Amino acid sequence: MSGMLAPIGIISGPMSEFFDQPITELTAHFSWLTFGILAGSIIALLVFDWIPLRKLMVALYSLILVCLISFSLHDNIDLIWPALGLVGVCCGVGLAGAALTISRTYELDRRASMLVITDGAFSVAGIVCSWVAVVLIAREFHWSGAYQFVALIAGIVVLLAIFSTFPKTTTDARTSHTREPWPVSVWLCVFALFLYTLGQYSMLWWLPNYAETQLGAPRDQAGQLVSQFWTGMFVAQIFVAWWVLKVGVRRLVLIAGIGSSVSSVPLWIYGDIDGLLILATIWGFANMGLLKIVLSFATQMLRVPTARLISTLLLGGSIGTAVSPWVTSQVVAATDNHFVLQFSTGCYVLLTILLIVATRINKGRAETELSAQGN
Repeated sequence: MSGMLAPIGIISGPMSEFFDQPITELTAHFSWLTFGILAGSIIALLVFDWIPLRKLMVALYSLILVCLISFSLHDNIDLIWPALGLVGVCCGVGLAGAALTISRTYELDRRASMLVITDGAFSVAGIVCSWVAVVLIAREFHWSGAYQFVALIAGIVVLLAIFSTFPKTTTDARTSHTREPWPVSVWLCVFALFLYTLGQYSMLWWLPNYAETQLGAPRDQAGQLVSQFWTGMFVAQIFVAWWVLKVGVRRLVLIAGIGSSVSSVPLWIYGDIDGLLILATIWGFANMGLLKIVLSFATQMLRVPTARLISTLLLGGSIGTAVSPWVTSQVVAATDNHFVLQFSTGCYVLLTILLIVATRINKGRAETELSAQGN
């Protein structure tokens, strides 16, 4: 999914020139992709109860492959957006399926570590696809070149899914009566994930445009800011996969929230592109794969992480992703591409506050349960 989202800030400029449309209008149309991801996340609330994971994953990534290849066969923009929407639906369901596979495969003590490791693949995809987009755009290839590369990856996923073993999920529908009620802290995590993705893509999609138009950076160098973010996050995820076993998820979720908030501020204060490349890397590292850390933290609030819990948590993040093209385009249209970066920081600050409240509620709940058991 990051292979679809990461190149947007890089290819939006060339796309606006190719189709002769304003960049704010064209970027807003990427809502087809993000709302598709949202629709997929909603579908994921139910689909795992009825369709085996292997069959579902093969079908999803085969459809992604076909849609992305179609971009190279025509230049009709009216057909591009619905195809992106369908890709988004498949990505939304596929992401939930991957997280559910990890959550069902590993026990509580290793779940957070493995979720962060798999999130490293998300960052690698962001790094590689951003780099591919920068290289292809600099050499004046077709704007969809990066997405043709994603199509190749989708084909590989189809082959891996065919020969892999997945956990069973279709029994969930028959055991729904045994599910625990969700505490308030779970819902705070859902909303925090909404703010996380909204804040992240507010920065990633407009930082290259800001660097190019207001700082005078070359287009290829401005585009590198995106790949530097994913590089920093990938390095952090390697570190966090070990560190989470030492400090625990509850502490790490607060460290990541505060760190990502603070490190986003220099990106809209500092005015030199060379320095921004370093700051973008630091910001990526400070994020520490926050999405999967929060997801793992929330799954620890229940005895059994159900498919619906995983899907609901990811739905919160998907909503933030879905509305970000339209919301950020409206923010830029009303202000400028500098203010939208400050808006990103505001989202991070608010999510950190929610996570602080969630950790305190969860700690109090755990102490109450322990006291009740002692009595």
